Order: sequence, then C-alpha cells, then structure tokens
Amino acid sequence: MAYRNLQHTEIEKLKKQGCTAETWESVRVTDPFDPERIQHVRFFGNISLGIFNEHVTVKERGTQQTGIYHSTLRECTVGDNALIQNVQNLYRYDIQHHAVLDNIRSMSVTGLTSFGNGVEIEVLNEGGGRELPIYNHLSAQIAYMLVHFRYHDSLTKKLLSLIETYCESVKSDRGTVGSHVKITDAGIIRNVEIGPGTEISGADLLEEGTLAGSPEDPVRIGQSVIAKHFIVQSGSHISDGVLLDKCFVGQGVRLGKQFSAEGSAFFANSEGYHGEAVSLFAGPYTVTHHKSTLLIAGMFSFYNAGSGTNQSNHMYKLGPIHQGILERGAKTGSLSYMLWPCTVGAFSVVTGKHTTNFEAADFPFSYITAEDGKSQLTPAMNLFTVGTRRDSEKWPARDRRKDSRKYDRIHFDLFNPRTIGNVLKGMEILEELSEKSRREQEYVSYKGLVIKRLLLRSGLKYYRIAVAIYIGEILLKLAESLAPGQTLKEKLAILPGREPEPWFDLAGMLVSKSRLESCINAIVQSSTNSVDDVLNAVNEAADAYNDDSLLWWAGQIRKQFNVEPKDLSDEQTRDIIENWKSNVLKLNNMILKDAEKEFDPGSHMGYGLDGDEDIRNKDFTAVRGTYDDNKFVKGLVKENSEIEQRADNVLKRLKLQ
Repeated sequence: MAYRNLQHTEIEKLKKQGCTAETWESVRVTDPFDPERIQHVRFFGNISLGIFNEHVTVKERGTQQTGIYHSTLRECTVGDNALIQNVQNLYRYDIQHHAVLDNIRSMSVTGLTSFGNGVEIEVLNEGGGRELPIYNHLSAQIAYMLVHFRYHDSLTKKLLSLIETYCESVKSDRGTVGSHVKITDAGIIRNVEIGPGTEISGADLLEEGTLAGSPEDPVRIGQSVIAKHFIVQSGSHISDGVLLDKCFVGQGVRLGKQFSAEGSAFFANSEGYHGEAVSLFAGPYTVTHHKSTLLIAGMFSFYNAGSGTNQSNHMYKLGPIHQGILERGAKTGSLSYMLWPCTVGAFSVVTGKHTTNFEAADFPFSYITAEDGKSQLTPAMNLFTVGTRRDSEKWPARDRRKDSRKYDRIHFDLFNPRTIGNVLKGMEILEELSEKSRREQEYVSYKGLVIKRLLLRSGLKYYRIAVAIYIGEILLKLAESLAPGQTLKEKLAILPGREPEPWFDLAGMLVSKSRLESCINAIVQSSTNSVDDVLNAVNEAADAYNDDSLLWWAGQIRKQFNVEPKDLSDEQTRDIIENWKSNVLKLNNMILKDAEKEFDPGSHMGYGLDGDEDIRNKDFTAVRGTYDDNKFVKGLVKENSEIEQRADNVLKRLKLQ
C-alpha cells in the first residue's frame, strides 16, 4: 500500500477536530484521504492509515462511518475501512481492513511475545512430566503423542523441536487484528493475536494468547471472559464469565456459564459449562454441563459428565501425580467419584463413589457401580441401552467445525478394531475367570473390580453379539461393493489374513500399531521439517483407517475360522451373514426394550398434577408422546425391517440362497 505524509491543510483540519500527534511527520496516509473520518484522536510514534470511505454495521450500534474517533494510537497501522472509536490505548497493533474496535480500555503488545504459542500446560499430571506445549496448529493426535509417548525419546525430541521452531517464527513485538474483526466493550487485551472474523464483546481480560479464527469459522469471545496464556482455534465460542489460565481450546468448542479451567486442553466440539477443569485432556466431544462438577487429571473423549462428577489425583504422599483414563464414549453418573488412578473401558457408565483403584479398559460397554465400598463391574450391560445407540448416531451430526482445515482427525464407528479388540480381550478374561471360579463363589475379583460370578457367562453372551455384528457388517459391505462380474472371493483375495495387531485410539483417531509406527517414523525422519509436516503424517495415517480396518477384520476371519478370507466356504459366508442378521435384530430389540422403559407406568410419575390416573396418562402423552410414535423407536423398527431385506439381498447376490 502506498503511503504519503500529511499535507499542511490536512494537519490543520485534524487539529481543529481535536487531533494531536507526537510528530505529524510520523503519521502517513493513503489516498484518497478524508480528514473528516479522523476526530479527537491522539497519535504517538509511527502511524499508517488506510482509506475510510465506507460504512460498517456494528451489533447494537447500527451503521457507522469507518474511521478513527476518540481514541489513542501508538505505533499502529490501520487498514482500509476499519472503525476505531473510544479506544483509550491501542499500542503496536496492525489493524486489517474492515475491523471494528469500539470502546476498549487498552489493547497493546508490550514487547516480544509468541502470543500464547509455546506455553506449557501440565495435562494429566499436575506434578509434571507430561507437559504439553500449545500452539496454533496443535491437534488432538499430536497432543496425544506428546503427552502419552514421553518414553519415545526421538519422537518427543523431534516434536518439541518443531514446535519450538514454529513458536519462534510467530514471535513479534507487534500484534495483528484480522480483517472483519469486531471488538466491543472490552477491558484489557494484552499480547493477543486476533484472527479474521473474530468477535469479542465484553471480555474483561485477554492476555498472552491467540484467537486463531478463520473467515469461514471465526472465534467468538463474550461477556466477562478472563483468559491468560491460551490458544483458541477456529469456530470456538467462549462467554459468560469463563476463566481460563494456561489452556488450549480446539475447533468448535463451547465454554460458558462461569466455567473455569487451568492447565487443560479441550479438543474439537467439546463443551464446558458451570464446572471446573484442572490438568484435563479433553479429547473431542468431551462434555461437562454442571456447576458441581470437577474434572481433574483425566483423559476423556466422546464423554459426558453427570452432575457432581468428581475425581481425586492426590493421595497426600508425593503430591497430585495420579491420572485417570476413560476411553471413548464413557459416562459418569450424578455424584460419581473416582480415586485416580483408574481406567474405564469404551462406552461404559460409572456411577457411585469409588475409593479404590481399578482397571477396566478391557471391558467396553459395561456398568461400573459402587456396592458396599467395592467397585462392581457388570460387563457388556451398556451395549444394548438407548443411550449408547443415540450417542453413536449424534456425534457425527454435531460436528460444528466449518473451517476448511480440520486439525483433529475423528473416526466415529461404534464398532471398530480398537473397541472390538478390547471386547475380545474381555471375553478371554471372562472365560478364564469363569473357569477358575468356584460355584459357591458369589463374586470374582479382577484388578480392583468385583464381578458377580453369574454375570460372567451373560457378559460373554452379550459380547459375542457385538463381535458377530462387526464381523458380519464388514462382510456385507464388501459384498455390496462388488463390481459387476466380480466375485466375493476375488474381493477377499487382496486381504491377507495375518495376525490381528493391536489398535490405538489417539483421542478420537483410530490407528493400527503398524500404521502408528509408520507415522512416528515419518515424523522423526529428517525430511519432516515443520509442524505442518507432522499434521500431514498424522492425516496420512488417519486416511488409511478403512484399509487397515479391513486388514484387521481379515485377521479376525483367519483367527476365528482358521482359513484365509478368500477361502471362506459358502456355508461359512452364509453363517456370518445369518449371524449378523440375527444378532443385529437381537441387539435392536434389546435396545427397543430399553426404550420402552421410558414409557412404562413408572415414567408417568409427576405428570397430571392433581388429576386422576387418566389425566396423568393424558398429560404424559401430550408431553412425551407414545412409544410407537417416538422418532428413535420408529427409526429402529424401520431398520429392523431393512436388516432382513439387506441380508437376503446379499445372499441372493452371492447366490447363497
């Protein structure tokens, strides 16, 4: 942009309009320049001004002329058609075009800063050892590697080196306010980089951070927010008195209603209201909505915290050094308490007060309850509940991220190699416990848990349902994707039935052991020179999910049927499909039975106040509807009719009927 010095007549005009300058020679402007758009402004140091010849619309203020009014600017540039008014102190900022700054106490860059990049937060372990350096391009998967793979020296060293290089590259003694930003009624903004489209309204204090929004998915900061040492990625909204210190906020996150957090990271689509978080690794879709909830030193994803959920990471010995892991889809009931360390399997529910440590990662879809001071496991009981089914369907639909660049990679499959792999481990454990237990035993013990002996066999039975559905679903999809003239054996010929390998859940991204090792090797090699190269390596691993899942499935076929996938007999193929059909119907019918409880007479309590039973029933129906008309129920009933047809169609296509 071409700038020129002010003319004498322009300076005189500005003086008459209440403007002053430390030295007018340091104020430069762009043509066409209209002095009318600069009124009651004090200039200090080098100032560069763009063109002001348009109007902008400001929420609750209407349409206003662009320009600078009643403000103090020190060492600033102002882009075309920005609006700056009632800003008491604007120091060392480059304001881009069409930005609005209105009624701000102070906005300054006080020296060399990296705007929150490189700040280390102590997630999972308040005592240190898992420090996570935050930066603008951090993803849940890179954070997982940094936090959990500390033992991998070359990986940790390379990641920390690349992050340090990136943080050095963004250091500056000047800040940027992106285009179309709107900042109104703010207190103090100090050393904060502000991305395009950001809206800040009523924030009290923002210090040492970055609001890394994008034009298609801006950041919004609302009333009375206080945030220090932070990174906020695109599409996130923070409002209503939230307190943040040393926190990372990923894409599409919602924080509000006096929520407070320290030393925590919140990844894609997480939500925090009312409660408190300390040293939290909140993977994608971590949700806490209640005032009395404290989440501390835990790792979660696809998680829902009941009111009053609480954890302890301090045994009053060596300090708050303990941690808890709740695998994807876990929930905690109201007033639940866990004494870390603990692990909870995927899609499990924890209720009650647990004062002993336990390991339950190998028991997905379970209930963990507190009974007489002991942690009791009921395996597989959460497999056929309405909540589990609804959760698995709602998460993809609730992805709020609109940015064309999505940092966190998320795989949503309810049944996947990681979860089904743990189901298979759980089955082996239940089988072994059943064989070793005595008939007179009421309970068996396992890693801090007790299990009713009579539930060992029922847990096995329910887990077999999940395995049969997973195995059959993959086979059906392969059969349905056959090209014209292609046989299933030809399709299966490319799938070697090698030994199934372990899988990892990297905060929402599912990856096989060998694929993860390849990803790590790609990161540590010398050709990986930037944090974006690391993201590319992670994305490559994430994109291989479907292919690697098929390989794992093929390994399970070989393990269960003792043949290569291509050598499955017609009878075995037919059995897999028929087992899939019968078990999906069985599972759906169990879920429908669970949904029916929501409409039984016991659910009518509290309805039809002061009326008789007829009024109570009518009031319930008016508010809740009927079982047969419920949208979820109708969808599942329809699915049941489609399941049989789908199985029959595949059998016909394979000429197995």
